Amino acid sequence: EVQLVESGGGLVQTGESLRLSCAASGLTFDDYAYGWFRQAPGKEREAVACISVGVGSIYYADSVKGRFTISSDNAKNTVFLQMNRLEPEDTAVYYCAAAEGGINYYANSHEYEYWGQGTQVTVSS
Repeated sequence: EVQLVESGGGLVQTGESLRLSCAASGLTFDDYAYGWFRQAPGKEREAVACISVGVGSIYYADSVKGRFTISSDNAKNTVFLQMNRLEPEDTAVYYCAAAEGGINYYANSHEYEYWGQGTQVTVSS
């Protein structure tokens, strides 16, 4: 059974940092691309970043470029999202997702087969 378990969310103030983790199990880690998505209340789910572990490709949404960094620790089957200079607009539930094989478009949520339960990130002004 494939499982993705997110952790690291919390309440921070504007300008502070958080690091989210996504621990993957039940799959061959290197065969997947992993995406971070977020959903704020009343808004649609949006892609934040994606890493294709086997290929080494990385993608970011324009809204987080220069502030967020996605990375992976292949030995620990874990994907990270380092979030710096957080803003109130970053407040959302953050989800980790996994897609086997290649990704045609990192922001297309339908390409991801597996999803975590989400972790809340709240940034106060």
